[in-house]
Amino acid sequence: MYSYEMHQLRAAELIRRADRRRLVREAVAARRTAARTTGRDAPEGRVSENRGRFARAA
Repeated sequence: MYSYEMHQLRAAELIRRADRRRLVREAVAARRTAARTTGRDAPEGRVSENRGRFARAA
C-alpha cells in the first residue's frame, strides 16, 4: 500500500509541474503577442536600433 500511495503522490506532483510549465509557456506567448501588437513599430515587429546611420552595400 505504501508504494501505491507514493506513486499517487509522485503522479500528482508531476501533473502540478506540467500545469505550471504550461502556464508559463502560455504567459510567455501572450507577452510576445502583446509586444508584437503594441509599440511604434507594430506592423514590422521589433526593429533593431543599432544598425548605424547608413545601410550596408550589397
